Amino acid sequence: MTKVFLVDDEIVIREGIRSSFPWEKSEYTLVGEAPDGEIALPMIRDTNPDILITDIRMPFMDGMELCKVVRSQMPWIGIIILSGYDEFEYARQGIQLGVKEYLLKPITSEDLRHALDRVSAQLAEEREDRERSERLRRRVEAGSLFLREKLLSSLYSEDAGEADAEHTMRELGNMGIDLRAGCYAVIDAAFQPVKTGYEVLTDLAESSQGIAFSSPCRTGSRILILGADEAETEERAYAFASSSARDLERSGCRRIRISIGEIVNSPDGILKSFQTARHIRHTLADQDEEGTIIVGVREIGELPSEKKTLSVVHEAKFYLSQHFADPNLMLQDVAQAVSMSNSRFSTVFAQQSGKTFTEYLTALRLNRARELLRGTEKRTAEIAFEVGYNDAHYFSYLFKKNLGLTPSEYRHGEEPVGWESTDDQTE
Repeated sequence: MTKVFLVDDEIVIREGIRSSFPWEKSEYTLVGEAPDGEIALPMIRDTNPDILITDIRMPFMDGMELCKVVRSQMPWIGIIILSGYDEFEYARQGIQLGVKEYLLKPITSEDLRHALDRVSAQLAEEREDRERSERLRRRVEAGSLFLREKLLSSLYSEDAGEADAEHTMRELGNMGIDLRAGCYAVIDAAFQPVKTGYEVLTDLAESSQGIAFSSPCRTGSRILILGADEAETEERAYAFASSSARDLERSGCRRIRISIGEIVNSPDGILKSFQTARHIRHTLADQDEEGTIIVGVREIGELPSEKKTLSVVHEAKFYLSQHFADPNLMLQDVAQAVSMSNSRFSTVFAQQSGKTFTEYLTALRLNRARELLRGTEKRTAEIAFEVGYNDAHYFSYLFKKNLGLTPSEYRHGEEPVGWESTDDQTE
C-alpha cells in the first residue's frame, strides 16, 4: 500500500481530494492532511508517507519551503506540487527540488490517479535502478566496495584514535566519498536476516543524497548520518531510522532493533556516537523480542533510561487527555510540553505506546465521540467540534475509516469491528 499525505490551506480542496478519490478501492491510502507546511512537517515524520501532495502558496511555511525540508531530510519521498498558479517560476523551482509532478487546480480524481501512478512508477523505477546499480557496482568494483565498507567500519573501531578517524576521512575522500560535516550521528540497526536487511538499508542510504552511509556488521548495519548542525543531524537521524524500520518490515525482516547514538561535532567523536547507540540497543534488547525498537539520542551525560521515556509518554498522554479537544493541538505542542524535540518525541511516543502520535490522538478523539454519539442527542457537527474537529465532513470520514461505520450507523446501535481504542487515555 502506497501512503499519501496531503497539504493545502483550502479546506474545500482537501475535502474534494479526500472524498472524490477512491482511496479504499485503490492501492493508495491517505494517511494524513494539514493546512500548511509548519503543521504538516511533524505529521509527515509521524506518518512516513511515500508520496507528498502539497499546495505552493500557504501561510506560515509554504509549499516550496516544505519541499526543501522534505528533500533535505527525507529525499526518498516523492513530491507532487498542487497549485492554482500557472507560473513558470514555481515549476522551475519545483524541478530544482526534485518534484515529480506539477498539477494545476482544479484537478479531477482521474488527474490525481494518473499523477499518483506516474510518481509511484518513478519511485519504483528509481529503487530498481539503485538496486541494479548497486548490484553492478558490487560485481565490477568488489574490491573498491570492500575497501569503502572496511574504511567506514573502521570509524567504529575502539582501537581507532583521532588521527585514525582523520586518515579514514581522507581515504574516503580520495574515493569520492565526502564525509565532512558539521555534526554526525550513528544509527545501530540489528535485524534478521542480516543480508536482506543490509541490502535494504544500503539502498535507502544510496537514495539519501549524501545524508547517510551504511556499512555492514555481524548483527545488521551501522549508518553514519551527516548534518550541518545538531538540530539538522537529529532530524535526519530520526527520519532515516523511521524509514529504515518501515522498509525492513516491508522486506520481511524480523527482530528489528534500531538505536540512535549521541550527536557529535567531529570525526573523532563518531566512535562515541556509535558506542552510545550500541549501548542503548543492548540495554533495550530484551524489551521486545519480536518488535521494532527505535530509540533516540541520549541526553549528554546521562545513561538512557527506560523509566525516563515511559515517564515522558505518561506525561504526554495525560497532556493529551486534557487538551485533545483543542482543534489546533499539534505534535509540537505536546513535544514542547514534555521538553523534547518534535522528531524525538514522535519516535519515543510511537515506540512506547505502540501508536504514532496521530493515531493515538485520533483514537482519543473518536473514543470520546463514541461516548457522545451513544450518550447524547447532539448533532454530528456539534460532536465533531467538541472532540477537536472543525470540519464535520472530515470527522465523519475519519470515523468511518477507523471504525468502519458512519457516526449515524454507530449511534443507531451498529458495532465496529477491529477497532483499537486508547484504553489508557485518562492516565
